[in-house]
Amino acid sequence: MQKLIKFRSEILLGVAIIASYFFLRLIYINRLPIFTDEAIYMRWAQIALHDASWRFISLTDGKQPMFVWFSMVFMKFIKDPLIAGRLVSVTSGFFTMLGIFALSYEMFKNKTTSFLAAILYVFYPMAQVYDRMAIMDGMVGTFFVWALYFSVLLVRKARLNVAYTLGFLIGGGTLTKSTNFFSIYLLPFTLILFDFTKKGLPARFIRWASYALFSVVIGYGLYSILRLSPLFGMITEKNDVFIYPLSQWIHHPFTYFFSNFSGLFSWLVQYLKIPYIVLILVALILIKKSFKEKLLLFLYFVLPFTALALFGKLIYPRFIYFMSLSLLPLAAWGLNYVIGEALKYVRGKDRVNLTRITVPIIVAVFVWYPLFVSFQFAQDPINSQIANADNSQYANSWAAGWGVSQSIAFFKEQAQTHKIYVATEGTFGLMPESMEMYLLEDKNITVKGYWPLDSFPKQVEDAARSMPTYFIFYQPQHRILPSSFPLKLLFKVRQGNTNYFYRVYQVVPQQK
Repeated sequence: MQKLIKFRSEILLGVAIIASYFFLRLIYINRLPIFTDEAIYMRWAQIALHDASWRFISLTDGKQPMFVWFSMVFMKFIKDPLIAGRLVSVTSGFFTMLGIFALSYEMFKNKTTSFLAAILYVFYPMAQVYDRMAIMDGMVGTFFVWALYFSVLLVRKARLNVAYTLGFLIGGGTLTKSTNFFSIYLLPFTLILFDFTKKGLPARFIRWASYALFSVVIGYGLYSILRLSPLFGMITEKNDVFIYPLSQWIHHPFTYFFSNFSGLFSWLVQYLKIPYIVLILVALILIKKSFKEKLLLFLYFVLPFTALALFGKLIYPRFIYFMSLSLLPLAAWGLNYVIGEALKYVRGKDRVNLTRITVPIIVAVFVWYPLFVSFQFAQDPINSQIANADNSQYANSWAAGWGVSQSIAFFKEQAQTHKIYVATEGTFGLMPESMEMYLLEDKNITVKGYWPLDSFPKQVEDAARSMPTYFIFYQPQHRILPSSFPLKLLFKVRQGNTNYFYRVYQVVPQQK
């Protein structure tokens, strides 16, 4: 009880931060429409849950299965598959926040900075986006942050328990996404924190190197589980879609570097926003102490960022999320410095009371705009001020599933008394996966995707002669359908702020 009283301020602040995190991540969680990748991953999780032979199903598209496995577990307890997947990301984000807290304290040995880092994470717009979506990138950040934390512990303490914990984190990360191999590639740079002045340097270095190698071996060992599947080679094929192989890159190393760098940097600025950027610059430029710690955190950002700019073939903002997390402890260190400088001017016998007022005001100055953007994304994703590329992809494009929930409700109602047939434009992606997720358990509903659609599928027209049949069109290339298609428009839903529509038609079979 005495300890609770002694640390009551820290406990209350921690509870407030946690409550703020879950409030901001869970509010309006179903308002953003299902995104194409979410539909794919959740359908995989459904299949894997009901058929053990498909536990590696994500490898069919060259994706590691960890996120699908967690989603599969959540689906056992949560009926709505999309919500189950999004709650996996919410949970991952919570552990990322704890990792940011622990990493900040280990780096700067400052409790205030740790709490500030957690606060900055809660309101970080990029974290808000990926902690609310059923895609892999939120979990990628979790493993990356905790791997960095234990990498720092390893170089400072070199203990066996730290080494094998790091190994499991590296393995878990690589089972989530290939970008987590950066936790291995960047491990030697933690030697920046190695104490080269203490006695017994050779023995201490060998001890660190041995434990580091042990961690890497565990990480690769866990990753090798994927070799049990004959589809393991698909990971390399999928990576080649996004990353230039070294054999090709050598011939044109800088052809895409500057355009990639410009795009990645603009997305970073659009997510960090001016307040966080200012705090990072304060930490890097104005604070003279903790140089090694600041350098390591910056390298954990700038090296993956540069590698992505050099080798990226197809890039998206989500690729920089995990690396941007190492900037948040820097921003918190900068905010702590700003607070300290401001408090120098707080004098007099009311200093304690003035401090209690001044500190929240300073924090509010730097977080109000990121908080506004984060809340806006939850409440009004169409007009949210996140990175333009993500806004146009997740909220304002054909890949965003506006209309999916309405059509699911419509089809369920139609199938209450008789069988129906639902055809979809596309055989992989938002369609038919989003329909299969919610409709295939109903024995009265048949769902089938079709592609290409140069002509109207005979199978669909035949089905329409025996039962009510519907066709979903949502991609821009079929904005105008051929007049020969036997369709009657039932309803349509605008796809965000675009001029395209998600459309549900009834198939009207032509008389023979």
